[in-house]
Amino acid sequence: MDLVNYTSISEFVLLGLTDLSELQVIFFIFFLMFYITTFIGNFSIMVVTVIDTSLHTPMYYFLWNLSFIDICFSSVAVPKMLRDFLALEKTISFFGCICQIYFFHLLGSIEVMLLTIMSYDRYVAIGNPLRYSTIMNTRVCRCLTFSAWIGGHFHSLLHTVMTANLPFCQSNLVNHFFCDIKPVLKLACTDTSLNLKLLTRVTGTLATTTSLLTLLSYVFIIKFLLRIRTSEGRKRAFSTCSAHLTVVFMLYGTAIFTYLRPSTQDSLDQDRAVAVLFTVVTPALNPIIYTLRNKDMKKAMKKIIVNNLSF
Repeated sequence: MDLVNYTSISEFVLLGLTDLSELQVIFFIFFLMFYITTFIGNFSIMVVTVIDTSLHTPMYYFLWNLSFIDICFSSVAVPKMLRDFLALEKTISFFGCICQIYFFHLLGSIEVMLLTIMSYDRYVAIGNPLRYSTIMNTRVCRCLTFSAWIGGHFHSLLHTVMTANLPFCQSNLVNHFFCDIKPVLKLACTDTSLNLKLLTRVTGTLATTTSLLTLLSYVFIIKFLLRIRTSEGRKRAFSTCSAHLTVVFMLYGTAIFTYLRPSTQDSLDQDRAVAVLFTVVTPALNPIIYTLRNKDMKKAMKKIIVNNLSF
């Protein structure tokens, strides 16, 4: 079929999680609570790490960035999803759909790279404590963060441009609650095998590389921990890593499950459910994990609360 005969699609319809009105109201309340938790929790971490000078260290600089990314990452999909739960027409413009794809993959790829950087930071802190401030100086921290943003931009831009240039016709029903690459590719009127190969190989390379680098950092961390003679010393040293490890397993597990499997109708339905974890649940749990498992953060929050109450 000639491309000129294709019907131009100016907007898409998001099918969402369910079409049952009773469940939509329940989901709206449930996900709204998670989104509020995401915003308040991560914003609180950002404020505390700025106010408390004892937290002006590389670890908390990266944590500030992670909290900022989590707020933005969740905001790409969740506000639109909440609106659609209460709307009769769940449409999104073609431009809005492409923007969702770009920012979703931009922020997602930045987060996995940032978690890898944070694992390296923990390796330096535990393996070279005397040289930690010299190695992880302000310039290095900013350069590492900037490189994550640049890498995330090019990774996302590749998939976004490849998707935006596809011809779309006939159905405009996206089997998802936001515009992601796989469900949008299903609506293209041409062969999308190249897009899917790039998604698997490029995203797979990114996920594999960052996960291996993270694993390598922890191999060296464990090596240094074994040199610590007292169990109390090992426990105290590893406590700074436990929250980061928990977040890593949650994010990589869902990302690998979603983007490194073949695209079928059943897999798309599963992807939609799994997407709830990394767009709604994980960003809300991250601040809880980092505060409950971090003594310095809990101490700083208590100090700020006490100081405010004293006034």
